[in-house]
Amino acid sequence: MMSHVVVPVRYPLSSHSKKTLAQAIELAEDRDGDLSVLHVDLYQDSRDISRAELKRSVESEFGRLQNARYIVRKGFLVEETILEEIANEDADVVVIGHKQEGRWRRMIRKLVSDPDIESYLRQRLECELVVVHATDE
Repeated sequence: MMSHVVVPVRYPLSSHSKKTLAQAIELAEDRDGDLSVLHVDLYQDSRDISRAELKRSVESEFGRLQNARYIVRKGFLVEETILEEIANEDADVVVIGHKQEGRWRRMIRKLVSDPDIESYLRQRLECELVVVHATDE
């Protein structure tokens, strides 16, 4: 069975998004899986990013990706929209940058008493969490 990897990114791609994306691409390739590159366009500062723009941006950085889908979702809260997408996509793995980790913990704390993101994702969505830590170059 193929893995489905979801990776939320910023647009334009930040250096953190690029690192997170690189890890997600590698993971999807290692597991012979599909990759969903997700950008959440916030209603409150919507820039109407198109899927084509997101795809162009990623491909200019990483080249054409096999088995990749590009998704732009509108939402009020980034993490909540990402969680909905993880559920919709039936994702096996979600790859986030370490900068997002604190916000995820706070959001999940509001949803459940246990602030452990990994156990929440595993139990509720049967999804594995990979956190990419930026290494000093």
